[in-house]
Amino acid sequence: MQIRISWPAGHLTATLEDTPTATALEAALPLASTARTWGEEVYFATPVSPALEPGAQQVVEPGTVAFWTDGDALALPYGPTPISRGDESRLASPCNILGRVDGDPRRLATVRDGDPVRVERA
Repeated sequence: MQIRISWPAGHLTATLEDTPTATALEAALPLASTARTWGEEVYFATPVSPALEPGAQQVVEPGTVAFWTDGDALALPYGPTPISRGDESRLASPCNILGRVDGDPRRLATVRDGDPVRVERA
């Protein structure tokens, strides 16, 4: 499944794998939220509240689409966060891995804290 994530300065698409969390997220689309930033990560609340899945990860590649179950939020790292070691993308805690951003994840650098965000099927 592909999703489109839009904010005032841009948009991107992402390809999601077939996981329980991705299925729950798809059922909640379209959704609107407010962006938060944490270092080089954008995250935002969703109406979905899944359990932590086997294979959840805390250190991921930039451009990973992750779901932070502790905050019921989609997490989109594109570089280091405040708790990263070196250049890694380290999430606040282990997250369910949903898929990958299509193209350059650094486009997320144009998202500002407080921006409105919309997620829909692509």
